[in-house]
Amino acid sequence: MIKKYQKRGNLSIKQLRTIFTICLVFICQLAWSQEKPNVLFLIIDDLNDWVSISKKFPGVKTPNIDRLAQSGTYFEKAYSQAPLCGPSRASFLSGLLPSKTGVYLQIKDTDLKQYLNDKFQVDFLPNYFSKNGYKTLGVGKIFHNGEGIQAFDEYGGKFEVYGPLPEKRVNYDPAWFGQKGTQTDWAAFPEKDEQMPDYKYANWVASQFAKKHEKPFFMAVGFIRPHVPWYVPQKWFDLVKNSPTQMPPYLKNDMDDIPQIGKSITEVLEMPTTEWAINKNNWKDMVQAYLACIAFVDAQVGKVLNALEKSAYKDNTYIVLISDHGYHLGEKNRFAKHSLWERSAHVPLIISGPGLQQNKVNANPVGLIDIYPTLVDLSGLPKNKQNEGRSLAPLLRNQVKHWDYPVYSFYGANNVSVYKNKYHYIKYEDLSEEFYDLEKDPQEWKNKASDLKESVLLNTFRKLAPAKTAPYAPNSVMEGNAYFKSKKP
Repeated sequence: MIKKYQKRGNLSIKQLRTIFTICLVFICQLAWSQEKPNVLFLIIDDLNDWVSISKKFPGVKTPNIDRLAQSGTYFEKAYSQAPLCGPSRASFLSGLLPSKTGVYLQIKDTDLKQYLNDKFQVDFLPNYFSKNGYKTLGVGKIFHNGEGIQAFDEYGGKFEVYGPLPEKRVNYDPAWFGQKGTQTDWAAFPEKDEQMPDYKYANWVASQFAKKHEKPFFMAVGFIRPHVPWYVPQKWFDLVKNSPTQMPPYLKNDMDDIPQIGKSITEVLEMPTTEWAINKNNWKDMVQAYLACIAFVDAQVGKVLNALEKSAYKDNTYIVLISDHGYHLGEKNRFAKHSLWERSAHVPLIISGPGLQQNKVNANPVGLIDIYPTLVDLSGLPKNKQNEGRSLAPLLRNQVKHWDYPVYSFYGANNVSVYKNKYHYIKYEDLSEEFYDLEKDPQEWKNKASDLKESVLLNTFRKLAPAKTAPYAPNSVMEGNAYFKSKKP
């Protein structure tokens, strides 16, 4: 063929071959870019499992998150791998468990990047997509401190951090949470949605959907609310003020059967307790403020979904929605994360997109560690052999019936939760234990470890827990907790 075209001009065979090669590469790249799916990754900060579809709390209003769930699969037993922003995000963005990296506590993003690069040569999730031909976009709190740390081709920024903030705290009480570090407060503030960072993030995403992207894109969006302080405009408080006022379950003597180490690692002095909230008659107001923040962030999710629906990318985009960890709203005498109990780990996880089942609820325990391999699988990219999670694609496509894997959550070296089937096992570094049947005891009020001490069931979970985990990563920090300070990581 090349000789045939050579007769029509003065080009050499070598030149023609070069032209044909360039054309072939261009055609292949064009076809690839048209066929590869896009990815929209929505990360919500400190949202526990209070979304309407979970039926956990009657007063929550999440019509847009529910709408997304109806278009895909809601995993009702999804767990984060660490009960803190930094280590949780480090895990699902690197595809590595805290037990391997030693990232159990907060670490500055720049230090985290250098450490994981030096020790593990990690490709963070957006970096891996970039290496495989994707345009990567990000805005808001993706990593702990919010910076893109060079993970995105285009990073839209992080505005006002957790603000905007009033001149003075509205519900400040130094008797209980005057310690340095807490941001706990609640109020109708500021006046307008437009002043909120999450509103700006949603607008930025909508503007990206309005653009023409020559390559498939991976877009991550990090919403701040309902992270404390629980500030949103008045209209969101008005929306939930008439909602059912059922309070989270609380048992005053709940901690009587908890090992001492379990009490020590979960002590966060700067955070309010439920007893304080009850005595000050603040509990209901705090819960309603949390609900108002959820309603607000749900509206921002809706804005993003509406923009996608109106775009050219609506039929070729996978959507993942998660929270980075759970949150106690009074359970176990605390308003915080920072624990190995189910309240700190249980998160919403929704995945939808082309070729996947719709309006499904999946009851298999899964982890946020599974998101990286799942998105790689759905997008048809080569597997990242470093990933410690499993692709959920077979569940999303109804290609497998049996799924019987443990899910882990870590809070400090050798302190681990194991979730499997309906059970939750906790092992601490001093070998103290907790064990719960989450179907019979969803509030984890009765620690059955002593009753089952010699049982086959408990021994099975002991074998599932890792015998040893990685030491603390350099520059780890946990303020307000004497146990972790004593570790001097």
